[in-house]
Amino acid sequence: MPATASRAQAQESVNALSAEIQDLKQSVIALNKNLRVLEEDLLFPANTQVTVFLSLDVGEFFTLESVRVKLDEKLVTSHTYSDKEIAALAKGGTHRLHVANLSAGDHTLSAFFTGVGPHGREYKRGTTLKIRKETGPKYVELKVTDSTSKLQPEFSVKQW
Repeated sequence: MPATASRAQAQESVNALSAEIQDLKQSVIALNKNLRVLEEDLLFPANTQVTVFLSLDVGEFFTLESVRVKLDEKLVTSHTYSDKEIAALAKGGTHRLHVANLSAGDHTLSAFFTGVGPHGREYKRGTTLKIRKETGPKYVELKVTDSTSKLQPEFSVKQW
C-alpha cells in the first residue's frame, strides 16, 4: 500500500509540475508577443511609418508569381509566392510586404508584378504612384484585380 500511495503522490507532483510548465510556456509566448510589438514600435515609430500590403482578387486572368517594390528608385523588397500563399491571398488575405520609416514629403512607390496572364503567357506589369508622407502612419495597398470587361488583370495602388 505505501508504494501505491507513493506512486499516486509522485503522479500528482508530475501533473502539478506539468501544469506549471504549461503556464510558464504561455507566459513566455505572451512576453515574446509584447516584446515584438514594442520592438516594432521602437524601430518604426507611427509618425514615420509606411506599410505596403498586397492583395488579390479572384485571379482568373492572372496568377501571381512574384512582386518587387521600389521606394524612391531603391528596391526595398521582393517576394516570390508559394502556392499556399497564393491560395491564402485568393481567400481574401493580405500580405504585408514592407514596413519602413519614411520622412515627410513626396515619394515614389513602384511595384512590378510577374506571373502568368491570359492564355498561359508570361506577364510582367508595373505600376507607379506618387505618395505624400505626412505625420502619422501611411498604408499602401497593391491590389491585383480581374477586369472582366477587358479580360485581363488590372494593377492598382490604394493609399490611406
